Amino acid sequence: MFGVGDTVLYGTQGVCRITGTEQKRIRGEYVDYLVLRPVYDENSTIFVPAKNENLTAKMKKILSAEEIYGMIRSIPEEVTIWIEDENQRKAEYQQIVNEGDRKKLIRLIKTLHAHKITQEEKGRHLHQADEAVLKQAEKLLHDEFALVLNINPEDVVPFIMEQIGA
Repeated sequence: MFGVGDTVLYGTQGVCRITGTEQKRIRGEYVDYLVLRPVYDENSTIFVPAKNENLTAKMKKILSAEEIYGMIRSIPEEVTIWIEDENQRKAEYQQIVNEGDRKKLIRLIKTLHAHKITQEEKGRHLHQADEAVLKQAEKLLHDEFALVLNINPEDVVPFIMEQIGA
């Protein structure tokens, strides 16, 4: 389990530090909460009930630098996962973001970037729902990569491109 001082990836909120615990009185009972602070949004605070397994399960261990470099090296081989049906695509892509599986996030980002380029070549834009999911996925991955690799979040894409020789 995680404790005060740990850094975690929390759901769609991104990279957070567990800064403490608090007890709050809810409907006459005291409930223990973990206090999370998003690393790149220090003005936000997230309270996670310590005994709520559904919510604590959203906390994931931060990747190591070695794991991140391995993922970056795998990007050229990743297959795209484009789904033609708009409703199915929206649901499945949002599920990938919600799960937070980094490998799937990389595949999703690669897919949406490829589709975005195709659309731009036709003089079109990426669908609004696809753009929103892309931004969510990029934020999750870029924030974590930036923290672990000690670079700015906006430098993650150029860093990845340099690493894969693109």
